[in-house]
Amino acid sequence: MILQALQEHYENLLEQEKVSKKGWCMAKVSYALDIDREGNLLGIVSTKIEEQRGKKMVLIPSSIEVPEMVSRSSGVSANFLCDNSKYMLGIDQDGAGKRVLECFEAAKKKHLEILETLHNEAAEAVKNFFTKWDPQKAEENQELAEKWDDVTAGGNLIFFVGMEYAQEDEEICKIWDKACRNSGGENEGICLVTGNHDEISRIHTVIKGIPGAQSSGAALVSFNGAAFESYGKEQSYNAPVGKYAMFAYTTALNYLLSQREYVFFLGDTAIVFWAECGEEIYQSTFLDVIEAKEDNQDILKSLFKNLQEGRAIDVDGIEMNPDQKFYILGLAPNAARLSVRFFYQNNFGNILMNLKKHYERMEIVRPAWDHKEFLGIWGMVNETVNQKSRDKKPQPNMAAAVFASVLSGGKYPESLYSNVLIRIRAEQGGISRGRAAIIKAYLIKNKEKRWIKEENFMALNETCDQVAYVLGREFAVLEEIQEKANPGINATIKDRYFNSACATPASVFPILLKLKNSHMRKIDKYKNHYEKMITDLQDKIKMEDGQTSAYSRRLSLDEQGVFILGYYHQVQKRWAGQKNNQQDVNVEK
Repeated sequence: MILQALQEHYENLLEQEKVSKKGWCMAKVSYALDIDREGNLLGIVSTKIEEQRGKKMVLIPSSIEVPEMVSRSSGVSANFLCDNSKYMLGIDQDGAGKRVLECFEAAKKKHLEILETLHNEAAEAVKNFFTKWDPQKAEENQELAEKWDDVTAGGNLIFFVGMEYAQEDEEICKIWDKACRNSGGENEGICLVTGNHDEISRIHTVIKGIPGAQSSGAALVSFNGAAFESYGKEQSYNAPVGKYAMFAYTTALNYLLSQREYVFFLGDTAIVFWAECGEEIYQSTFLDVIEAKEDNQDILKSLFKNLQEGRAIDVDGIEMNPDQKFYILGLAPNAARLSVRFFYQNNFGNILMNLKKHYERMEIVRPAWDHKEFLGIWGMVNETVNQKSRDKKPQPNMAAAVFASVLSGGKYPESLYSNVLIRIRAEQGGISRGRAAIIKAYLIKNKEKRWIKEENFMALNETCDQVAYVLGREFAVLEEIQEKANPGINATIKDRYFNSACATPASVFPILLKLKNSHMRKIDKYKNHYEKMITDLQDKIKMEDGQTSAYSRRLSLDEQGVFILGYYHQVQKRWAGQKNNQQDVNVEK
């Protein structure tokens, strides 16, 4: 399914002339070897370009269309008209060793065979170069000697003949295309992707652009051990993919990863996404909805409003088709291979609707300084991370599972909820807007509204009589009383008692009520107000049969989430009241 979707995307990109046709590819090229018709090396021409990276301008290899390059895991295998210094010049940083000379001889043989029947200027120049060039005397070339370290650093080299690159010569292009068509091998069969009879690829082109994978690239389809072989089929013959399908899916995936503006990273997972039609407006809109930054909140409001009212999806005056098929693929590094974290496909409108419902579940009262109505997926999973640690990446599997659940409208992974509770305990009641929103969304979606209902818990619900919720509110009020009695206090009851109060309230709340009595003596004019608040809250707690205390001995994990939600809502209510300058008026009445 993944390879088929990528192959179809390649064909759409090819129609739009965004990718190379079969037999060709885009490669990073560092230098061009300037040669004349007799094959003499006249100079080394840099093909690097300047790019802004941070505050600096750096030189990087330019991307140039060249004949399709082979996949090399080991052994000697030469490319045509574009390769590194070992194959093109027979040298590396240490000179011309035995292994390097083998590489040069392989390149020489390949070029002479392909260009044998062609006798124009460019072809003769390349053939003469390989015939005359002696790697053992490479250091005698002054131009090469001056750039030795740069040329042998591993970057790709191409040929420059006259006024154009060799691979741009029209007759060379034709003879290369012919060579590609006639390259049928012995291992032919039915391609699993297309269903057509084709030569089966032994090694697949590597995928580049995944952080953490090998810099030379990693394979999506690969076998290299007897344990993974079936019926004696080695390497990628064990998953028969034809040469055309292999070229198509690798080209499409490498193109998607090269669009850095449309690649989203979640932990160690690189997420690429595309519409079946190949139009980039779908990608940019999806990215806006996923990242939900402060500067695109209005766009999301308008987008979700149109979805709610059944109107067309319109962004910047461009109308999108809600029935357009859309794909999301998550890839993570795994040594020389790639792991597929998830693959999801659906209509674009359905995906946006699932995201809209997710954001609605995440809606919760916010501090006055927080102007982001929508908390993006990255901001969400980031709430499970210790922000003081050196590595601030969320757990990879958990992050990927969260993303997949949001896209599909399914239940959130249990690990998301447990990790949020762990962080709150570790920080002794470190409850941010994001963590409270996650707890609310989890309880609504995963517990089927057993504990809370979406519409009643965006802000403080004063009518709720759930014991855990009321206890959370009461803890917040007791903390407020302590702070009122001791202005400027550095540590409150939250720093010492929050975790115990959340898990085993019966063992903590009697102690907190005694502390409250001593604090009340310092705030006489507020005493009646706070006593009434505590009494009203305790009246909501109903003792069950056989229960000797109004406080539960132990709260379940779900109840602990409700406790945290009650605490958060009560604290936000307090700060909202102070902002409106109404607190002193209210407490004196």
